[in-house]
Amino acid sequence: MNLTGIISISGKPGLSKIVSQTRTGLIVESLIDGKRTPVHGAERVSSLEDISIYTYEEDVLLKDIFQKMFDDSKGTAVLSHKSSTSELSTYLKTILPNYDSERVYASDIKKLVQWYNLLQSKDLLTAEEDTTTSSATDKKPEKTTKAKPQPKAAMAPKGASSAAKGKKAAPKGAAKGR
Repeated sequence: MNLTGIISISGKPGLSKIVSQTRTGLIVESLIDGKRTPVHGAERVSSLEDISIYTYEEDVLLKDIFQKMFDDSKGTAVLSHKSSTSELSTYLKTILPNYDSERVYASDIKKLVQWYNLLQSKDLLTAEEDTTTSSATDKKPEKTTKAKPQPKAAMAPKGASSAAKGKKAAPKGAAKGR
């Protein structure tokens, strides 16, 4: 599951995908309506790769939770984010039994479900193969040939005149290269 380039912008609904970068910020495309807008550097932007959910042991990345939701729902949409708070918390308990219910608010669960359904509707939750392991096993190691070292040019000792190096010395005051 690859969430690279997908962000949440504080104060704006839904999620956006980074299209380009400018001197003063980013150009993003909304996943809801497809409109492109600039996002200035002063706006609070959170990458979905960096967001995690509190548990009693250690925080769990959103990517891992989305994968569990995807596996549980067999790739279909889950319950609506407009469901009751008790339904949402019960659902999260089935997906992530050890989440910290005191630090994870109902609004966080609503966002989690809403984001999952949005990403699922845009087919952005498909599992991707890890290219680093498959390419290492599929390809044969390439033979490398070392270039033969070139012989060094004969050098005159320091302080030797240009005549000693095989060049004619130009008379003083004469222009060189003409």
